Amino acid sequence: MPRYEFRCRECGETFERSRPMAESAEPAACSRGHDDTVKLLSTVAVGGVAEAPAAPGGCCGGGCCGG
Repeated sequence: MPRYEFRCRECGETFERSRPMAESAEPAACSRGHDDTVKLLSTVAVGGVAEAPAAPGGCCGGGCCGG
């Protein structure tokens, strides 16, 4: 289930809620009960380097390259 981040406009609290995507636009009250909240745009950073494993035996595993 996706997690959404919200900020309360009244007290400034930032909080998260898990909810179905169909309910992503629904209001969310902060822990103090304030309903004047705004959904924040969250970004996800993915780092690292991915390398494709080398196939043994040449271009297709050695079965079709003749030789």
